[in-house]
Amino acid sequence: MLTSIGLIATAFGMSVASALVPVISVEIFVVGLVVKSPELPWWLLALVVTVGQIGGKLLYYYAARGLIRLPRFMQRKSDPGRHPGRWAAWLERFRFSCQTRPVWAGGVLLLSATASLPPFLATCVIAGWARVPVSTFLITGLVGRFARFAALAVAPGIMIAWL
Repeated sequence: MLTSIGLIATAFGMSVASALVPVISVEIFVVGLVVKSPELPWWLLALVVTVGQIGGKLLYYYAARGLIRLPRFMQRKSDPGRHPGRWAAWLERFRFSCQTRPVWAGGVLLLSATASLPPFLATCVIAGWARVPVSTFLITGLVGRFARFAALAVAPGIMIAWL
């Protein structure tokens, strides 16, 4: 049986893995861990999972910003003669909105980090591409993800007390 430190370390590893591989659900892991080991402090579990998630998502943010060089097969081939489509035009308008309305950009990031609407992975990539300041990304991501995982960590205890 794992000790509390081992469980917290496992939670950190799972949170980083789920940040990088979207099919891994850290939410299910958090709920399962709280049910299996109710002695773990909810706030510590939420904090560790939050830090792991944001650490993993920072890789996507920096890759979209161009600070991490992707392998050649993942790089988009540029065609200077190609006319930009509607999607490219929408993304340019979105980038402009993020730069001219930082409070709006922070609100979208906070909503995404908390509720995953829009999906947080997509928001991380777009935030990096739109050159949202890393401080805005980190603050909104940490606050939103902590609220999300804290709610998940206390939910089983609330359900048990309510029933």
